[in-house]
Amino acid sequence: MPQRRQTRSSAPAELVPGARHVVVPSGIVSTGWPSVRDTSAGFGVSYDPWQDAMGKLMLAKRDDGSYAASIGGVVISICRQAGKTYMVGGVVFSLSLLRPGITSAWTAHRARTAAETFAAMQAFAERPRVKPHVANIRRGAGDEAVELRNGSRILFGARERGFGRGFADVTVIVFDEAQILTENAIDDMVPTMNAAVNPLLVFVGTPPKPKDPSEVFTRKRSEALSGEDRDTLFVEFSADADAAPNDRKQWKKGNPSYPKRTPATSVLRMKKNLTPESFMREGLGRWDEVAVAQVIPADPWQSTTSSVSALQGVPTFALEVTEDRLWSTFAAAGVSSLGGVHAEVVDVLAGTGRTVARAVELVARHGGGEVVVAKGSAAAALTKDLAAAGVTVVELSTDEQARACGQLLDAVLNGSVWHLPWPSLEVSVRAAAKRAHGVSGFVWESRRAAVDVTPLQALTWAVSRVGAAPGNSTGFVMVLGG
Repeated sequence: MPQRRQTRSSAPAELVPGARHVVVPSGIVSTGWPSVRDTSAGFGVSYDPWQDAMGKLMLAKRDDGSYAASIGGVVISICRQAGKTYMVGGVVFSLSLLRPGITSAWTAHRARTAAETFAAMQAFAERPRVKPHVANIRRGAGDEAVELRNGSRILFGARERGFGRGFADVTVIVFDEAQILTENAIDDMVPTMNAAVNPLLVFVGTPPKPKDPSEVFTRKRSEALSGEDRDTLFVEFSADADAAPNDRKQWKKGNPSYPKRTPATSVLRMKKNLTPESFMREGLGRWDEVAVAQVIPADPWQSTTSSVSALQGVPTFALEVTEDRLWSTFAAAGVSSLGGVHAEVVDVLAGTGRTVARAVELVARHGGGEVVVAKGSAAAALTKDLAAAGVTVVELSTDEQARACGQLLDAVLNGSVWHLPWPSLEVSVRAAAKRAHGVSGFVWESRRAAVDVTPLQALTWAVSRVGAAPGNSTGFVMVLGG
């Protein structure tokens, strides 16, 4: 096994053929792949060269026998219809046979995706050569699992339905749809591996859409490509940045299974039915490079980013909800331990079903605090429910929203606000544009229809109330005034 690390855009063929980026963990001396590959072959499962190379690296080991990627995980960025479920599913099933009594959890964001994966694994488990090893297939909604005769289990479920909470002693976790994976979701599941022997985390996803809460996947890619992460395997297949959608050579770069496993008709179907931007992401694996907007200049924004600033006292919370009600974002602001104002995105939830309960939890955990919403926004529709749950709600008028946007921009430019890094916030800042309000005011809007700016809006509303909320002694206006 090669022990050098590769981050070049053209990775050597002996690592993963066709991959754009391959970042290998340090200290590799062996791999557990041959036994897994041989077990798979016994079921009639074979792997293409790129899958075979991926398997060697996924199960690469250090000299103490632990997986080299056990700490940071295996991170795979690849387009749709490339055979990733087939390959990872083969690895998980074979490991389950080779390691009696282990529990594996396969989690997708959406219930539909989890159900499709379970259906595929169920069909695999019923193959003539596989079936003798299967003790039971549980098909109940929310309780799907394949149970093997050796005591191993493979569980399936959707993160949007709370799958994974309360599990214990999980050895393998597959985060499918990793481009829709929040820090809050991963906080629920990674601790389930604490007692497991030689556990393995696998993150598999396509490049995220601008609206996706992709902080985990984006962070892992950034850390891997920085060259500083020595505990993560990162592999990316993607077309060139300037690729033309009709260039079939680029199809091969973006999809290693084209044309052998993924026929041209499948690629053409995606190209026909998706927008050009979506096709480049979904069909060719290319990550968006959103140009930096001029409203909040990049340099001042980066200079006010801090990982060490901490909230002091009772914070103010703010809530924003996307117009389609698919995502709810909470932000918080208050006095910073560094002086000035501290601001951060604290949570992103799918939909609005758990939004009120989460608001109650945040307020209770921090000993009080109001929740700010923008009048006329999608979040304002939850005002009555929030109040009924005992939450103090403050609605900002459109004039107050405009003043809040101007205040935040001034605070960033003069360095009087600190904000914690959060990927979806960074995307919304780069995409933010001004929409005029009144004579000289403005409010945030997206300059690209596909990009969500609600994280920036929530942060803005929270910051605007620092000093105005009970229990907060340092006023935002005072801070701006020096």
